[in-house]
Amino acid sequence: MSELTFYIEEYPPYNFSNNGQITGIAVDLLQQASQQVGREISSEQIVMQPWPRAYRSVLLKPGSVLFSATRTQHRESLFNWVGPIGEIRVSVLARSDTKIKIDQPIDLAKYRIGVIRDDVGEQLLLQLGIPRELMQEAANVGVLTELLLKNRIDLIAYNEQATHWWAIRSGYQAEDLATIFVLQQGLLYFAFNKEIDQQLVNDLQKGIDIIRDTSGKDGVNLYQAILDKYR
Repeated sequence: MSELTFYIEEYPPYNFSNNGQITGIAVDLLQQASQQVGREISSEQIVMQPWPRAYRSVLLKPGSVLFSATRTQHRESLFNWVGPIGEIRVSVLARSDTKIKIDQPIDLAKYRIGVIRDDVGEQLLLQLGIPRELMQEAANVGVLTELLLKNRIDLIAYNEQATHWWAIRSGYQAEDLATIFVLQQGLLYFAFNKEIDQQLVNDLQKGIDIIRDTSGKDGVNLYQAILDKYR
């Protein structure tokens, strides 16, 4: 798989930078799965970009792969999918002291909602009929978390786990945020550009299946060991 370029964003705990090194559940899974099938991937093949740019890069460039991407009906025909990497819950979050209550999706149209352009949170809101002009876009959820906790927007639509991670990294507490509406529970995948050698797709899927079905010398499942590393 040395001919592939992998595009990622800061999306902990699945893919993120730590002291200049790219790491995370998805990164470890990718490298271990590729080793299992004799197609090792170097760290130089993984490129960190803001999500909107990474998303468009993989839509347009043959030989490119995006991760970690939520697999949705809207995106199904846009990519070739390999995985799953892990589970995700895309939610609408507010400050924990909020009085906002969402009983039905249309209630979201009363508020300013922070999103990442082309992220699944934005796409799900649009599918619910929430006008784009009510959404405030940013390059990453760290910016949105700051805006929310400083009362400059009302809500965020994003992956719960990653939003909490960014809040803590910014000096806040996970308890400063509250989930008030769940948009979708789903799975994260590697999303390959459609113009790809199908054998590469098949090989990575085979490697992931091996990791998920194999235990190490200590008896711990290899995939579970990756998850435990980032708890």
